[in-house]
Amino acid sequence: MASRTNSSAFEGVTQWLLPVAILAIWQALSAVGFIPSRVLPAPSDVVIAGWKLLLSGELPRNMWVSFWRAFAGFLIGGGIGFAFGLANGLSARSEKVFDSTLQMVRNIPHLALIPLVILWFGIDEEAKLFLVALGVFFPIYINTFHGIRTVDPQLIEMGRIYGMTPATLFRRVILPGALPSIFVGLRFALGIMWLTLIVAETISASSGLGYMAMQAREFLLVDIVVLSILIYALLGKLADSVARLLERLSLQWHPAFQTR
Repeated sequence: MASRTNSSAFEGVTQWLLPVAILAIWQALSAVGFIPSRVLPAPSDVVIAGWKLLLSGELPRNMWVSFWRAFAGFLIGGGIGFAFGLANGLSARSEKVFDSTLQMVRNIPHLALIPLVILWFGIDEEAKLFLVALGVFFPIYINTFHGIRTVDPQLIEMGRIYGMTPATLFRRVILPGALPSIFVGLRFALGIMWLTLIVAETISASSGLGYMAMQAREFLLVDIVVLSILIYALLGKLADSVARLLERLSLQWHPAFQTR
């Protein structure tokens, strides 16, 4: 037990060694003038810029706006995608009605719709929520659909033989069997969520991290631009870590997740 705890702690530290090494090299190269500050400010300068924005309240305000947009868009798009994935995975009739249309829409890059979305919603919150929701919809839908369809049919048949009702069969067999694929979709969708939000906020926004970066670009404040990018990266890593934690907690029964 103790060796497993030590191993987990070592793995947790190991994954941060490379980022810390990159930051150290970056700082050293900046200190000797190899990397000009107008091209890429030193990490210490980025930290100082972040501290000033933190004290002024601008950074927490913009982070909260971006987080709210990402969370709301993810709930809307992910919820609809999950519902369609369940419906089409469980019902062949629903699949025939909806899946072909959804697959056609899926092949349209959702970021290519930005000019049309601005015409529809202007630059208000609805436009950003729509883009984020559309971006996360398809990873959740496809992986939910795939997860349900790939549940072992022998397990389903065994459940029926034991007299499980459809609701019990879904709760005890189908949904647990589909969870690994659903979590893959969840993690993929989280990455697309931040990507979409970055693009949406840099094109049409009056608040948020993307807006903060674009304002900094106007005044050639490269340190704030780099700070915004690093915050996006940290938020993406945080969201992925939360998803992996939920995955481990939900799939403790699964042999593939018991040794991690």
